[in-house]
Amino acid sequence: MVFTTPKFLALFVALVLVGAISVDKVNGAGECGTTSPDTMAFKLTPCASAAVDANAQVSSQCCSQVQTFSQNPGCMCAVLLSNTAKSAGIKPEIAITIPKRCNLVNRPVGYKCGPYTLP
Repeated sequence: MVFTTPKFLALFVALVLVGAISVDKVNGAGECGTTSPDTMAFKLTPCASAAVDANAQVSSQCCSQVQTFSQNPGCMCAVLLSNTAKSAGIKPEIAITIPKRCNLVNRPVGYKCGPYTLP
């Protein structure tokens, strides 16, 4: 089942916003600097369908966002494993394949992201 309907995307954005609003501010730098992974998850909204369906086409907007995350794999992993991503139905085992599906040359191949490894 592909979740590309406007209702799913609106739900994803709403969940991300709720997660971003409900997250307490962190007094220091984490995986994504001073921004929480739940807040950073909002930037991956263009990847919603590609993060739940391994056969979905990955949009150029998604690849552009993922490219910036690939420069900081710790942040990318924190975002993919965040409560916001989980609440939105993102499947980390599929989402972690997006950098490869975008043909990113400088992706962090072999980086361990929780129980997953970037291909």
